[in-house]
Parts: sequence; structure tokens; C-alpha cells
Amino acid sequence: MDKKQLILDGKAILGIEFGSTRIKGVLIDDCGDVLAVGAFDWENSLVNGIWTYAEEEFFAGLKGCYGSLKKDVKEKYGITLTSLKAIGISGMMHGYLPFNKEGELICPFRTWRNTLAGEAASRLTEAFDFNIPDRWSIAHLYQAILNGEEHVKDIAYFTTLAGYIHTLLTGEKVLGIGEASGMFPMEGNNYSEKMLDKFDALVVEKGFPWKIRDILPTVLVAGENAGTLTEAGARLLDEEGDLKAGIPMCPPEGDAGTGMVATNSVRVKTGNVSAGTSVFAMIVLEKLLSKLYREIDMVTTPDGAPVAMVHCNNCTSDINAWTYLFKEVLDLMGAECSLGDLFTALFQKSAEADKDCGKLLSYNYFSGEFLTGFETGKPLFVREPDSRFSLANFMRVQTFTAFGGIKIGMEILEKENVAIDKILGHGGFFKTPVIGQSVLAACMNAPVSVMETAGEGGAWGIAVLAAFAVNKEENELFPDYLDNKIFATQKMTTLEPDENIVESFNLFMESYKKGLSVERAAVEM
Repeated sequence: MDKKQLILDGKAILGIEFGSTRIKGVLIDDCGDVLAVGAFDWENSLVNGIWTYAEEEFFAGLKGCYGSLKKDVKEKYGITLTSLKAIGISGMMHGYLPFNKEGELICPFRTWRNTLAGEAASRLTEAFDFNIPDRWSIAHLYQAILNGEEHVKDIAYFTTLAGYIHTLLTGEKVLGIGEASGMFPMEGNNYSEKMLDKFDALVVEKGFPWKIRDILPTVLVAGENAGTLTEAGARLLDEEGDLKAGIPMCPPEGDAGTGMVATNSVRVKTGNVSAGTSVFAMIVLEKLLSKLYREIDMVTTPDGAPVAMVHCNNCTSDINAWTYLFKEVLDLMGAECSLGDLFTALFQKSAEADKDCGKLLSYNYFSGEFLTGFETGKPLFVREPDSRFSLANFMRVQTFTAFGGIKIGMEILEKENVAIDKILGHGGFFKTPVIGQSVLAACMNAPVSVMETAGEGGAWGIAVLAAFAVNKEENELFPDYLDNKIFATQKMTTLEPDENIVESFNLFMESYKKGLSVERAAVEM
């Protein structure tokens, strides 16, 4: 069907993802082809020691992103977007958003980036015999209880960012299972009953008027009905009033789940790496790991399969900061260069680096990094007097350190003999062809593929989940749907690991591990 007519007939599908630095909207057809895009830039703030976004930013970002996409439709097709076939909402996984019975947010949003729930995470891990990272929603809640925070007694419901936006648009308090598995441990397709009971027992003496089952979102799997866009929701999205209500919505998912979808990594023995502000590797398991590892999160795919997740809070923020500095120098000298072209040029320059990266070392720790034992972080660049301080070496170190923490986590999965048939990369790190892909292949020492849709990321992934919810056939499995109806015609490039870059990365990791004491000293200054 002609793209313009498809949109006019209300058959396009919308996905919106609230990322760390950008809220992105993608409009697709039933095959996953992109029809239009929109975006709204935002940034988290450190307020009273908490990484957060103000509640009014949610509304501004939602309207801004949709308005940008609506404008793109108008410019490309000369029409006004008024109806859609389905909508999906995604957001940064984990975090903490508690509400009272009036639906009011009673504590500033605590994002995944906060590393202040370590005591709670340790206690829950011991009680559950299941790894609870300190960015999980249940760790945030329990830490608030341990801290004696006043708002806890008034909680009627708590959720994640994706769950909150979905509730604003539909009135439904639900979550996709992949996102829910980052709130509380799963057993089958729902929260673990025995762990729910254990949590209630831990807090029974507090006398709260709620039980944990009462305040968690309802869990849904991919393809299930998650409600429809209400009139109020339509006005939140489109303040001009053109969008019609009644549009079906799929279960809201986190960026981990949409990353798996965006890379077609939901089958057993597939994996993906999402690299943006944070970075995480997701490996779909044949069987559960032999024991608990504090470094490995156990979550699920959007259709409920077990997944080992290696997560690092820090990835590209330091690369961005240095690039902005270089752009300032260019502007000072009157040089014409877009930020996008500068990123590409710097990434390409890294390919000229020496094998030992010129004896340079960098840590990209804008925030704490659990995998290496840091509750807080400080970005750090270190060189020796005899270091070869060239631009190529500098940029190679910046790309390597983006995956330093992930490498440490993947070494655990290697010891567990976790089988991986393919790894796919997505996110902003892979926008420059070849360079980011070759670095990840060196880190994993395995072939890495990148699809044409890699730059669209999670917004495209949640749009595909919305498409599945309205297009699936009876008894059709989600992995089959992706293979046969979405990715059958998707173009993909695959790079084998380059032995020279693998050797270079391994040399860097030796320095990375030895130099952690330097980062520790910087943090403790």
C-alpha cells in the first residue's frame, strides 16, 4: 500500500521510547519499515544526590516527541496524523516511581542510574537467594523502607517509567514481562510467589497498609492486550487534538526488551548488546546458570524466556563529553563541522591507533559501576609521561572503555559455558559503520551483526511489539513472527573479530583491571 494512504487509513504503528538522553518516536508499517520519526532531547539531573527527571519533563517530552513525529509526517506526506493501528511505549528499565491512591507521584523519580540501594539489594539477594541489583525497583522500594522514608506508607502503586507513561495514556496499571522482571523476580510468567511472601515477611513489622502483591503492576506477555488510548491519553500525546482515542496498545516494555526485539535476539542462544548512555548484553539461555552471580541479572524476553543480563551504568557519556569539547574547539576556530560528522570522524580516526593504545587509560564512570565495585564514579583519563598521546590512541581508548565493564561480566558467562550462536549490536554506538561493531566483536571475541534498523533502536522495537499485538495469528509464537514477518527482508552486516583488535582490547583490559585502584582513589578524593 502507498505509504501516504496507509497513514491516512490509520494503519501505521507507533513506538515511543523514553531513553536516557532522547525520547524517540518511530512510525512503521506492518513489515517494520520506517515511515516517519520524531525526537525530543532531555537529560537527567543530579538533585540532592539522586539521578532524576522532573515529572513535568515526562509530559513535555511525550508531547514534544509526538509533535516532532507528527511534523515529520506532515513534511513527508503532506497529511495530518489522526489515527493509528497500535501504539507501544518503552522506557529506561528499572527505577522507582511510587504513587498514592490519588495517583500522585509521592517521591521524585529514581532512575536506573542511581546506585544508592546497595544495602537493600544485598539483603534481598540473601533473602531471595536470587540476585537483586541495586537499580531494580524492588531494591529502591526496600531501601526507602530501610531509610525510614515517610512516603512509603502512602504507596498505592509503584512502577517504572514505561509503566507510568502507559498508565497515563490508557489508565491500565500493567507491564510487559521483560520490564516487570526488572522490578521483581519472575517464576514462569508472573512474579515469584515465594519471593513475594518473603518480601512481605521482611517488612511485616513496619505495619504498612499494603502487601507487595497489591502495589506491583499486572504482568503481561508479548501479544496480550494492554488497553487502549483514552481521550485524556490522546490529548497528552497530541495537544493539537487531531489524534483519535481508542487505539490498541501493547504491554509497555523496558529498553532491554525492546533491544532484544530490535536485534531479533529473542530465541535461545541469541544475544544482543545495546550501547548508548548505558550498555547491557542480553543472552537468551538454554538453561539457568549453575548458581547466583551478583554480576549477572536474571530477566526475561518480552515473551518470557530466561535471559542473562550483564549491565553497566556507563557507556557513551564520556565519549559525548569529549566530542562536545572538540566541537567547541572547532567552533572557536570558525571551522564548519556538524556534531554528527565529528563523531564519525573521531570514531574512524580510532582505527589508526597503536596496539597498546599508546599506554593511555580511561574510565567512563559518570555514575557508579556495580560490576567493578563502585557506588559512585568520576570520569577519569590517565596517561604516563612516555605515553603516545595521539588522537587515534585517545579515541581508541574511549571506545574500548565503553565496553570494559561488559567484558568483565561476559567472562563469567564464558566460565558457565553459555552458548551464543549470534550477537547483534544496536544503539547510538553503532551509527558509525564498522568501528563500533569491530570493537564489540573484539570485546566478545565473536562475530557481531548490525542491522539497518540498529540506529532506530528501542523505539522501533516497541513499535514491532505493538504490531505483533494487533497482527499476530492464532498460536503464532513471537520468535516466528519476527523471523517471518519483520526480519525476513532486513539487511544485516556481520563482522568477524579482527585478531589485531582482539589483542589490542585484551591489552587494554589488563590495564583497565590494574588501574581500578586509580579510579578508586579519584572517587575517594
